[in-house]
Order: sequence, then structure tokens, then C-alpha cells
Amino acid sequence: MDHESCRTLLEGVSLFAEGEAPPELCAEIERHMAGCEHCRIVVDSLRRTIDLYHRLPQPAMPEKAREKLYKSLDLTEYMK
Repeated sequence: MDHESCRTLLEGVSLFAEGEAPPELCAEIERHMAGCEHCRIVVDSLRRTIDLYHRLPQPAMPEKAREKLYKSLDLTEYMK
């Protein structure tokens, strides 16, 4: 595979790895990966990273950070 087709593929790989890409893009990426081991490795690594991220517990936002964020977004009425 030439590097230009790999660069083009990588523009949509995040949507593909998340399962949110349109069917046409999925087909194009799957065709490309059938002949490009490097891109298969990239997509597989990205899928594993996304999966691990979704499995991790989400940390709570510290109260001071929440206050600062709400004030900067002018959401102080929603503060406790």
C-alpha cells in the first residue's frame, strides 16, 4: 500500500473504530486493511484503547474544578 492511501484512511479511522462510520467508509477501510497490515495494526490498537477507556471507572470532578467550570460557562445557577 502507498502511504497516501493510508493517510486518507486514517482520517476516518476513529469513527470506524467506534462503530460510528457510515457503511461506505467502513467498506473502504475494510478493503484497505485487507491489504495493509500496518493499518490493521493501527485500527486494532485504537479499538483496544477505546475498549479499555470505556471499561475504566470515570473519576469524579473535584468540587473546586466544577465551580470554576460552571462559573466560566455561566452555569452558576446549577451549582449545589
